[in-house]
Amino acid sequence: MPETMIDLRSDTVTRPTTAMRAAIQAADVGDDVFGEDPTVNRLQEKVAGLLGKEAALFVPSGTMSNQICVKAHTQPGDELLCEASCHIYVNEAGGPAALSGVTCRTIEGDYGILDLSELEDKIRPVNDHQVRTRLVALENTHNRGGGRIFPLEKIAAVSSWARGQGLLMHLDGARLWNAIVAAGIPGLEWAKHFDSVSVCFSKGLGAPIGSALAGSGEFVTRAKRIRKMFGGGMRQAGMAAAGALFALEHHLDRLAEDHRHAQVIAQAVADTPGLLLDPPEVETNLVFFEVDPDLGSAQDVATALKQRGVLVHLPGPQTIRACTHLDVSPAQAERAAEIIRQAVHQLVPAGERGA
Repeated sequence: MPETMIDLRSDTVTRPTTAMRAAIQAADVGDDVFGEDPTVNRLQEKVAGLLGKEAALFVPSGTMSNQICVKAHTQPGDELLCEASCHIYVNEAGGPAALSGVTCRTIEGDYGILDLSELEDKIRPVNDHQVRTRLVALENTHNRGGGRIFPLEKIAAVSSWARGQGLLMHLDGARLWNAIVAAGIPGLEWAKHFDSVSVCFSKGLGAPIGSALAGSGEFVTRAKRIRKMFGGGMRQAGMAAAGALFALEHHLDRLAEDHRHAQVIAQAVADTPGLLLDPPEVETNLVFFEVDPDLGSAQDVATALKQRGVLVHLPGPQTIRACTHLDVSPAQAERAAEIIRQAVHQLVPAGERGA
């Protein structure tokens, strides 16, 4: 097995750069539970400014950030509307139900994207026997939708409708930075349609830890209490916040490189018989593809790739996800693309290979 692996499993596998490590070491710190960590405070102010919100709150993880927002917006017995494959519903260990007593009403989207017409009839009537529909949660970019960017005009339509119905809006923007860079639309233009926004620093931006939520000052005050309840209050958290600040200041624009590298990987998939891009268009840094059962399973392909020096993620028995990130260079993206072509070609029985 090659000594140096090209790790395409996730954009969470990145390691802090030398310059980021220096910024972390030099961080000015205090007790954040007392609101006295200057680096955390600077980060929160910067995030709030980028998203056009009154305040922001630094938290350990994206899952905690989302779940704090769900709890802050709802009461036990409420219902949230969300896309069927969204992170809040699929990948957060049943958090809405376990932590907030909230049920999720899921709607099948188009690779994670919901149209207003799919939501309009989903509000429960006022009835003592039924849950109260309270919150709409959208995800941008959408992970299991293949990194698709939720079109701004669709978000605006859903938000206008939701507010007219007395519903609140939350954005799981773990990869909102990718949408900002790929679409060329500032964060505040996305965020203005939501009552709360969650963003992550430990994915494409390359920080070792941390997310943030943003909203009104009153909302963030409520969220801070819930953070304490969930065990997310940190002390000298400036050590972590410094990495996030550095990432925002130095790694945001470079996300375009990850998107270009994903296109290189996607082209290799498109060129390879037995593999099918799904979704067919790659918009950001996630490349999802299906393996033809005649070729084998996703595990068969992943094993062949690993033997040649490429690691991928398996979200399903026939599904592979490749994710480009800060630690994947242009040369590595090209090398991974060539390995995909070679490995799959060698999995096909010799008599069935093309010329």
